[in-house]
Amino acid sequence: MSTFDRNNTQRFGMAGARADAGVYDAGLRAYMLRVYNYMALGVAITGLVALASFNMAVDGATGQLTAFGAAIYTTPLRWVVMLAPLGLVFFLSARIHKMSASAAQTTFWIYAALMGLSLSWIFMVYTGNSIARVFFISAASFGALSLFGYTTKKDLSAWGSFLFMGLIGIIIASLVNLFLASSALQFAISVIGVLVFAGLTAYDTQQIKEMYAASDSADSAGKKAVMGALRLYLDFINLFIMLLSLFGNRE
Repeated sequence: MSTFDRNNTQRFGMAGARADAGVYDAGLRAYMLRVYNYMALGVAITGLVALASFNMAVDGATGQLTAFGAAIYTTPLRWVVMLAPLGLVFFLSARIHKMSASAAQTTFWIYAALMGLSLSWIFMVYTGNSIARVFFISAASFGALSLFGYTTKKDLSAWGSFLFMGLIGIIIASLVNLFLASSALQFAISVIGVLVFAGLTAYDTQQIKEMYAASDSADSAGKKAVMGALRLYLDFINLFIMLLSLFGNRE
């Protein structure tokens, strides 16, 4: 009788463990899908706002800047347009723990729209066909790298410090090149940038996956999904810009 009970306990224990694992896996998939949906919607908002801003900034008949275009491209307001997304991303990162999940989502959508406004210049510099081509290359590359980060059993945490140093180097070199305007330095920045943001895509995906906890409240899970979407959004946008600098055809 004792053997029967012990066998039943082991069998039920194994079944319970499998059930718990199934619940965890289902929750993780739902959480990651939420992250990717937020990220994709953010990219879509950025693209639509960028295209709409360009159409408002340039007269389609004459190719000349409109009053709106002159304001955001040639006056000191352009610095506000360029720096506003950076300020908002710092604000969101610092304050998200004190926000509700819905407020964090709203802030993310506003950030994506501001980023679209600041990126509208690419339609003035590159042909539409090359922008579309590089976008799909970036999307395919991002998808493959993120899938690797999600499925690999290798711990990518060791990449973090190396990628962070690469990111700081890119920022410093980009600031220096604002004054030097060196095409050779810009080429080097773009090549290194592609490598860094490719690595960050895989690294961040694994980190976002490990952030998931089945015990999280709905509000906490929602804020984690927003922050995860923000990290992947930044990886994608920067990967796209670096690839566009390398392979985009200029007007």
